[in-house]
Amino acid sequence: MTQTAHPDTVLIIDFGSQVTQLIARRVRESGVYCEIVPFQSAEEGFKRLKPKAVILSGSPASTLEIGSPRAPSVIFDSGLPVFGICYGQQTMCAQLGGKVEGGHHREFGRAFLEVEKECALFDGLWSVGSRHQVWMSHGDRVTAIPEGFQVVATSANAPFAFIADERRKYYAVQFHPEVVHTPDGAKLIANFVHKIAGIKSDWTMSAYRAKAVEAIREQVGDKKVICALSGGVDSSVAALLIHEAVGDQLTCILVDHGLMRKDEAASVVAMFKEHYNLHLLHIDASDRFIGELEGVSDPETKRKIIGRLFIEVFEEEAKKLGGADFLAQGTLYPDVIESVSFTGGPSVTIKSHHNVGGLPERMNMQLVEPLRELFKDEVRVLGRELGLPDSFIGRHPFPGPGLAIRCPGGITREKLEILREADAIYLDEIRKAGLYDAIWQAFAVLLPVQTVGVMGDGRTYEFVCALRAVTSVDGMTADFYHYDMEFLGRAATRIINEVRGINRVVYDVTSKPPGTIEWE
Repeated sequence: MTQTAHPDTVLIIDFGSQVTQLIARRVRESGVYCEIVPFQSAEEGFKRLKPKAVILSGSPASTLEIGSPRAPSVIFDSGLPVFGICYGQQTMCAQLGGKVEGGHHREFGRAFLEVEKECALFDGLWSVGSRHQVWMSHGDRVTAIPEGFQVVATSANAPFAFIADERRKYYAVQFHPEVVHTPDGAKLIANFVHKIAGIKSDWTMSAYRAKAVEAIREQVGDKKVICALSGGVDSSVAALLIHEAVGDQLTCILVDHGLMRKDEAASVVAMFKEHYNLHLLHIDASDRFIGELEGVSDPETKRKIIGRLFIEVFEEEAKKLGGADFLAQGTLYPDVIESVSFTGGPSVTIKSHHNVGGLPERMNMQLVEPLRELFKDEVRVLGRELGLPDSFIGRHPFPGPGLAIRCPGGITREKLEILREADAIYLDEIRKAGLYDAIWQAFAVLLPVQTVGVMGDGRTYEFVCALRAVTSVDGMTADFYHYDMEFLGRAATRIINEVRGINRVVYDVTSKPPGTIEWE
């Protein structure tokens, strides 16, 4: 979809940090539109977006390395406000005449800032002499600041933890304000975009809805669209938005690949046929998908097989419909960013099953992706705008590859059925306990190991089932949900008693630092 213009935009230059998305989340939460661009194409992004302010992200790189990432000079020549974070601070200083060194005391984790001078970024937040928790993650550090900068706050191991050149509206911090471990970080970022850059809070889903509908109509015209409807929140919101724009020109296709949760396909079809006037086709392609996936153990290979088969099925269905000019899918902004290495960006490729780079030429179709500017929580808000029920909007995220990546190791039909039953019981117990809305994502995993157990008077040699439940605000960081043992005992007992093929249940209590929270 042709992206709509946003007159008040913040440009975020990504140097490869795993938490760059969180910077964007904090900017969006303040009611301001922003986009992330990899440093390699930052100058092009700057000219295209015409931003009102720029934020420089962190990075695993070192400014001391030959060829390490840099911000394009046009950023500093523009006269715009600039906020450098961690590596962003270091490259600012290196490029503007300061100095960065390695070999000093590394700092990872919680630290405390001492505010030493007044700063416009502290307005209504911090005062001289106050002390505040922040989150550090750096090896190198700034040892000399450029002319015009002043130190406004320090930490025990970072004498230049917070520096500012108020005249040029340049601000730079060694810590990460975007993570929740810096309690006042979101407010600092909000101060930067509102009070320093002077941008108003006019990024709303109501405004986005109107612009998106207009953009879809402009792109599609009077042509036909088929939409990949998985039954998840993302594809459902995309389908309703496109239907609002082009009506009967849209045909939704739900491809049941045999990797969905128990009874999910039937419930999705029922909801859309009963409550929405959409043309929906339900295609049972489970034999085709599982046939190609059987025995495949590598998770990346699984994803690529699934992505390829989806395209093939949609291509075939489009021909049956007499052709279609557009394929719509619920691609989100994190999908785009996490797949950016396809276009030479610094981030790790995660969403390889998404066709974010375009469709095969043979399809002669264009992608319609009306949500590709949005994060998951923004999609939920848009879903409410479009009238989706809260019970549906609040569904836990479920990946496109479905149970294929919840079944590590080789896939078989038997293992998928075992997992499907265990997963259904687990979610049923969560709902009965009234915990579903308190958990961001929960699922069962069938581990590729079998253990000896005693059930009744006989020995068994069956699979181990792992249960996962996490809380998350943004989908980037996650902490395990703190169940009480009574709940875990009840859920485990039901799974072992009711699912033939499982004789042991474990609970995954690992927390996830910033990054994907999928099992594989």
